[in-house]
Amino acid sequence: MTPLITANQLEEIINSGENVLLCDCRFDLNDPTAGKKAYLENHIPGAIYVDLDQDLSGEKNGLNGRHPLPTPESWAKTKSRLGIDPNTLVVAYDKQGSMYASRLWWMLKATGHAHVQVLDGGLDAWNGPMGTIPRPATPTAQALEARPYVGLVHAKEVLQNITSQQYLVIDARANDRFHGQNETLDPVGGHIPGAINHCFKENLSATSFKASDLLFKDFLALLGNRKAAQVIHQCGSGVTACHNLLAMEVAGLKGSRLYAGSWSEWCADPSRPIEK
Repeated sequence: MTPLITANQLEEIINSGENVLLCDCRFDLNDPTAGKKAYLENHIPGAIYVDLDQDLSGEKNGLNGRHPLPTPESWAKTKSRLGIDPNTLVVAYDKQGSMYASRLWWMLKATGHAHVQVLDGGLDAWNGPMGTIPRPATPTAQALEARPYVGLVHAKEVLQNITSQQYLVIDARANDRFHGQNETLDPVGGHIPGAINHCFKENLSATSFKASDLLFKDFLALLGNRKAAQVIHQCGSGVTACHNLLAMEVAGLKGSRLYAGSWSEWCADPSRPIEK
């Protein structure tokens, strides 16, 4: 299954009556209630709201970042509560260039859910009807098996990589934040030593993803002689890193991995080295 779906393709699926669960993932890091408010004002009819903080993140302890992944057990319960069973086609969308939809895409793919796509261009590309009646989630009939995240990297491995240089670490944050400037989200500025910068917005043409051949060219220039499986993605809190990972998948470069704790986890431990 391709990672992206166009608005026209989605409309055809909806009209055909196929079992599809639309997930509205709109969010605002500076106003965590804004996404839900926007959803209640209008959304694609039949969509449920999936919240970055409440559904796609686990418990914070001050050392594990701003949006730590939920445990596999907690994520399985959330999937069940949202109505995501193994046979459900999930289509995620937002209005922020797919940055939050990409997080849901990765979390589902990483725990074995094959049928998931991101609406390319999100609501900006949607020309179909809009609704205002919220759809309550319909829990699955049976509890889902907790499955570990495949392709997840931990801080210890990233720390070891500073010496070994086995993997290429790609930071998805804006260039100024990567260089330790204008940092407003995390208490410490800078980046992981040895990481390179590729802001997730570079994957887009307006609000849609660039063509696959252009993305392939962009990432090939970053990879050099490395393979996709030798790439670790990170960002501020493990959200926009999923966007880079998705873009590589669109380009046909599969197998890269995610450091979900990302900079917000990394800089929470003063013993870890920082580069500016």
